[in-house]
Amino acid sequence: MSGGGMESVQRPTSNRGNKGQNGQHEKEQSGSFQMPLHYPRYTRDDYETMQEWKLDCLLREYGLPITGDVEEKRKYAMGAFLWSR
Repeated sequence: MSGGGMESVQRPTSNRGNKGQNGQHEKEQSGSFQMPLHYPRYTRDDYETMQEWKLDCLLREYGLPITGDVEEKRKYAMGAFLWSR
């Protein structure tokens, strides 16, 4: 185009937010960490009695490692989320 008009620029298409072949939204595979909106508000007693599946979910939500047995996960979660007063 000439004459001082605005030209249209087409950007390459992206798969972000698009539906995949099966109709489901595809997850963005950026690998970046996104902090959850809320900080966990559990007490020491909560962590000491928390079931392993719940610890796994909590640690995964914050991008923390979920390896080891349930006692190691509890200690890790308490160290990461409890503040001394």
